[in-house]
Amino acid sequence: MKVAVTSTGPDLESAVDPRFGRARYILIVDTESGDFETLDNEANMNATGGAGVQAAQAVADKGVSWLITGNVGPRAFQGLQAAGIRIAIGAEGTVAQAVDAFRKGELREASDANVEGHWQ
Repeated sequence: MKVAVTSTGPDLESAVDPRFGRARYILIVDTESGDFETLDNEANMNATGGAGVQAAQAVADKGVSWLITGNVGPRAFQGLQAAGIRIAIGAEGTVAQAVDAFRKGELREASDANVEGHWQ
């Protein structure tokens, strides 16, 4: 299964970024093989608006089933939900640790946004 994980750095040992739309990187990880691809999300880091919507489109284009992150705002939540992407929130530690926690069912699935729009 392919999952997207918000990250402060470009590899699996980087810390999970608690933000979705304004995360520095988003890693697309194959949970079975461990292979990953790094998406540079710098363009959305300082966007005045629409960062979550644009990031949601970017991960949807990669065909992921889940987003693993710390938090997700309302517009990003709606965009991800419309794309059929489920959201696991509360991720911490490194990207590798977050993927492991996800595999073990230790992350909570979001039923709605858990922060307000433009949250930093």
